[in-house]
Amino acid sequence: MTRLDDAGVAAEEGPTPCDGPRNLLLEAREVPLGGVRGMSVHRSLPQRDLPMVGAWCFLDRFGPQTTRMRVEPHPHIGLQTVTWPFVGEVRHRDTIGSDVVVRRGALNIMTSGAGIAHSEYSVGDGPVSLDALQLWVALPESRRHGARDFERHEHLPTLDLGPFGGAGGTATVVVGELAGIRSPATMHTPIVGAELSLPAGSRVTLPLDPTWEHALVGVGGTVRVLSTDAEPVEVADLALLYLGIGRAEVVVEAAADAVVFLLGGEPFESDIVMWWNFVGRSHEEIVAARDAWEAGDERFGTVPGHGSERIPAPPLPGVRLTRRRRRA
Repeated sequence: MTRLDDAGVAAEEGPTPCDGPRNLLLEAREVPLGGVRGMSVHRSLPQRDLPMVGAWCFLDRFGPQTTRMRVEPHPHIGLQTVTWPFVGEVRHRDTIGSDVVVRRGALNIMTSGAGIAHSEYSVGDGPVSLDALQLWVALPESRRHGARDFERHEHLPTLDLGPFGGAGGTATVVVGELAGIRSPATMHTPIVGAELSLPAGSRVTLPLDPTWEHALVGVGGTVRVLSTDAEPVEVADLALLYLGIGRAEVVVEAAADAVVFLLGGEPFESDIVMWWNFVGRSHEEIVAARDAWEAGDERFGTVPGHGSERIPAPPLPGVRLTRRRRRA
């Protein structure tokens, strides 16, 4: 996935660390995707006041819609892409030779390290039904200058969410760990990403690590989130409820069938500079990565099966890129 907006390139100094529970409800915004104006893409992260949740620094939802996706080769540094589909099939190709069809039930993770490029095409020549989440995880200092990698996992663990005055639900642990259940995916910071499936009439206790920060993202239907320290909050499709830190659990209830995605993790080790498809720590790093991509440098390699087609880097803004600072 490639992002074309430059939201948040200049942020105010003085971060506000999260020091306790929050009930911050944020709406996704619509943005262009790779020049394909016919695609409806909604972005839940980053937000002006909330650039990250743990190491999660980006969240796009493309769909549900009927469209033809053609995202040409484009670069990444300093991050992992986590692709979690709901409907449809997308062909992923990258510079280490990965060539897979992304489909429901399979987790696909690409680790950029110091640099990688990839493309994403919907399967078939015409419009198809598509719906998926694509997320980015910022890589820590210990891994962000390392090698490229790609993983695919078709068998992911599940966790029964015990009922709390209603029916139960199920969590699929996509990445990281939830209540002692761990995904096989290789991650580089303490983290969790999980899909929660809640049948009509369910009321479940969702266990949380109180030292981590968490958020719930609406995927389908509406849920009601209850905690002992705040008023109930309804989370609908495309909304993100930031829960902050310091909670060992919340209660989630659904009057009708609903799906939500849980994001969480240890507060990240540093603020980041994020521009276009790059995650770094300084203006100079981003400029160097952009120059390398425009020059066709081997830092990013070549995506097999493509000729000269590629997404050019947009011009840099007329300000110095600064680290994104939390204000929530």
